[in-house]
Amino acid sequence: MAGAANKRANRERFSQRKDQDGVARMPRKRFYRQRAHANPFSDHTLEYPESPDTMDWSMYYPAYAVESTSEDSKRPAKLSKDVEVVDIGCGFGGLLVALAPLLPETLMLGLEIRTSVTQFVQERIWALREQNGGTLYQNAACIRANTMKFLPNFFKKAQLSKIFICFPDPHFKARKHKARIVSTTLNSEYAYALRPGGIVYTITDVEALHLWMVQHLDAHPSFERVPEDEVEKDDCVKAMQDETEEGKKVARNQGQKFVALFRRLEDPPWE
Repeated sequence: MAGAANKRANRERFSQRKDQDGVARMPRKRFYRQRAHANPFSDHTLEYPESPDTMDWSMYYPAYAVESTSEDSKRPAKLSKDVEVVDIGCGFGGLLVALAPLLPETLMLGLEIRTSVTQFVQERIWALREQNGGTLYQNAACIRANTMKFLPNFFKKAQLSKIFICFPDPHFKARKHKARIVSTTLNSEYAYALRPGGIVYTITDVEALHLWMVQHLDAHPSFERVPEDEVEKDDCVKAMQDETEEGKKVARNQGQKFVALFRRLEDPPWE
């Protein structure tokens, strides 16, 4: 407990938002580290909206907030556009930071279950906004959330255009496979949130997990695998491979990265 208290004290001491010259400081990762993974089935006392319509996004994307009228004063503040890109288990935010300038007109969101890591990403994005005069990174944000439980609480049907699943916990033991972020049930939730033509991006350095994700997404009637020639031309794939913290770690260790993309198909016509 003393170690955790010391870490919190150091984080507060060294993560002052601005230095003596008034320049926004980047947070220091060593003061925000937690265990690599969290149990998604635990009660994490998370806050989540009853439905997407009750979610107030204005605090995360203030540059896109729309002033409410007197009639809407009791409702959550609206945005001029919806979140379209989601990074599930965003870690320390490397992909978000890479994608924000690559897709400057698209709102993107990192979902992270670990408290300290979420705080790090939020501080990182704030600092980047300040350092760029408030003109860049306004389209990126991060919230603490459990995707396995609450994804439909945040996103409407067909709202998203891209879902990234980067280096997820492999849960090697067979009894832990139910905790994998790609599964028959969860794939249906991704299909619900993705619009037709939207893409699920997956990457891992564990071949067995790669084969598992391919098998389960291939078997789902709402998805088809994206051909390799399209994958190679996708700028988001390069960012996913090179800019995530885990991707950099795998590269340093000269490991393999297994990538697979799946496109959301049109729903069949009702009989």
